[in-house]
Amino acid sequence: MTTPQSERLSSLSLGTAPKNILSIQSWVAYGHVGNAAAAFPLQRLGFEVWAIQTVQFSNHTGYGAWTGKVFPPEDIAELIDGIEARGVLPECSGVLSGYMGSAGTVEAVVSAVNRVRAANPQALYCCDPVMGDFGRGVFVNPELPEQIAAQAIPAADIVVPNHFELELLTGRKVTTLEDALSAAAELRSRLREGGPRTVVVTSLIREDAPEDSIETLAMSDSGTWICRTPLLPLDPPRNGTGDAIGALFYGQYLRTGSVAQALSLSMSALYALLEHTHRTGTREIGLIAVQDELVQPSRIFEAQPVVLGGQ
Repeated sequence: MTTPQSERLSSLSLGTAPKNILSIQSWVAYGHVGNAAAAFPLQRLGFEVWAIQTVQFSNHTGYGAWTGKVFPPEDIAELIDGIEARGVLPECSGVLSGYMGSAGTVEAVVSAVNRVRAANPQALYCCDPVMGDFGRGVFVNPELPEQIAAQAIPAADIVVPNHFELELLTGRKVTTLEDALSAAAELRSRLREGGPRTVVVTSLIREDAPEDSIETLAMSDSGTWICRTPLLPLDPPRNGTGDAIGALFYGQYLRTGSVAQALSLSMSALYALLEHTHRTGTREIGLIAVQDELVQPSRIFEAQPVVLGGQ
């Protein structure tokens, strides 16, 4: 049974939400990808964000040209040293990672997760395994998928692959709901024992779904849900949407403790963001323009439970 919207939203004001999230991702000066897509939604949801950048570019690479630099993995450890020296790691409620860029960065991120967990064993690690997408293929260094699968996935409590990344991580072709459930279950079995072991598959397009729709599937110990929204004809697809939905889901899960509520609220917020972006025709996602929708979406898409033999 799904929770009514009024009860769901009132539950967010109880004042019990964790406060601090360490977010290790890319950064762009112009536009919204990586931390520039994730930090603001988390802040609007009430979290302090300790942002560490893996790269700093002028703009996202979808434009075909950019300036900036990739930061060496040693920078992550050095910045964690500085945060730890403030004595605040026990107050860190979790780690969110996105684009890593190199095998050394994967190691540095997992090391940062371990240091946070040593200070706060209740901290949760959410890994967005940024590696590729349909139409673009794998757009990271060739060694990254293997390194993410071998190091980051086993350390994660929550993993947020898109459809393409789910297939890449599991070696399974996903064309039906049954395929998606099998692949998600396999990936979930690799996550850290003792945590929520939650897999969230974004941008799921399957042949047995209603036409002109797009879905996100969430699977955890507490159940499996699908949230479906209309498929908006965004051409080209907007960069940063995966970073935004990863942050929104993670933040809402930390606020509510419910996979179903987090899925519904995050997908509803993402749809409002993409609908505005489509309507205005902007190349960058309109995070600032729809900031109130990030917190309390005006149109709610419910998460529907998936049951044996169908949904």
